[in-house]
Amino acid sequence: MNFLCICTYYKGVEFLKSCHAEGNTVYLLTDRKLEHKAWPHEAVAEFFYLDCVDNSFETYHTLLNTLSGLMRDRKIDRVVALDDFDVEKAALVREHFRIPGMGQTTARYFRDKLAMRVQAQGAGIAVPPFNSLFHDWEITEYLHRTTAPWVIKPRSEASAAGIRKVFSFQEAWDNIHALGDERHHFLIEQFKPGDVYHVDALTVGGEVLFARSSQYLNTPFEVAHGGGIFRSVTVAHNSNDTQELTKMNQEVLQAFGLNFSASHTEFIKCHEDGEFYFLETASRVGGAHLAEMVEFSSGINLWREWAKIETAQADKKNYSLPAVSDHYSGIIISLSSHEHPDLSPFDAPEVVWRMDDVYHVGLIVQSKSRERVLELMDKYAAMIRDLGYHASAPAPDKPTH
Repeated sequence: MNFLCICTYYKGVEFLKSCHAEGNTVYLLTDRKLEHKAWPHEAVAEFFYLDCVDNSFETYHTLLNTLSGLMRDRKIDRVVALDDFDVEKAALVREHFRIPGMGQTTARYFRDKLAMRVQAQGAGIAVPPFNSLFHDWEITEYLHRTTAPWVIKPRSEASAAGIRKVFSFQEAWDNIHALGDERHHFLIEQFKPGDVYHVDALTVGGEVLFARSSQYLNTPFEVAHGGGIFRSVTVAHNSNDTQELTKMNQEVLQAFGLNFSASHTEFIKCHEDGEFYFLETASRVGGAHLAEMVEFSSGINLWREWAKIETAQADKKNYSLPAVSDHYSGIIISLSSHEHPDLSPFDAPEVVWRMDDVYHVGLIVQSKSRERVLELMDKYAAMIRDLGYHASAPAPDKPTH
């Protein structure tokens, strides 16, 4: 099979290698700025580059024209988006060239936070009270009906980028007015204090074959807007939280019509009522090296297995999930004030991975004991702060949709 992978962020190297190892011809469409990244050239038959990678009509026009030329002398059997911002591009290409896979309507549920909430609510899945920013009278009614604080979110950003927290009726309207003609790209949602969890999964034939639940020790919003240290750990196996998260994740993916893919779905456990609420999902492997954390807890490499699933679907063959292990793992990542930080002080035998990236410090620990993982997460967070490793950068004030 001929696979076109679209990835305008440097990631997914393991997917490209695995897809090639399955006997496929792999083409990669990426950002011109990433031309000299360490892509696996041995696995990619040909590279294609976009000079502009936003999701504008101009980019779509260029994308379709470029691929129409490519397809004059070769056939593309499958299209895979490896990053959040490429889901729309991949769906457009599938629709235009009639290639099997997720179309534009379904893709909306995995990119558009408003579409996610409307679809989840319609399926009876709990979501924080939200509203679009289309109608003035409806926004006013919503603000009177719910209580502050609220968060104003871009509909198509990733992580916590572009989110603004507001604490009064007037502040909410001031921020909405400040968005001007762009406000239809945003939504407003009641802020529910709680612990944020993520479920990283593999789906085949509409059924979730693998799911691993983890908890952020610092929420993505806190990290992005408070300069915190990113941390996540595996949730206790067979606990009530794991069972509820697994169930809700299946309900979300079925309601959104996911047939086959990797996915990364986030939920919040509200402090007020102890209930889980759906936050957002994505039809790709989670970022921030969460795939590595999941692999050290489960033995499952999400990138590799996703490539095998895509190949099996294209070849109309069955896919078999490898054996799953039940370790615990935790990841900690921080911006660093040092270009090449010395990671030797982080020397516990449970350290199984060290991040190799300039101005970053990052570690993954693995243990049979969740308590030991949590102990190391707290210890290493304190060391990163106290030993001068930590640095922070302001969150983007303006989204890049």
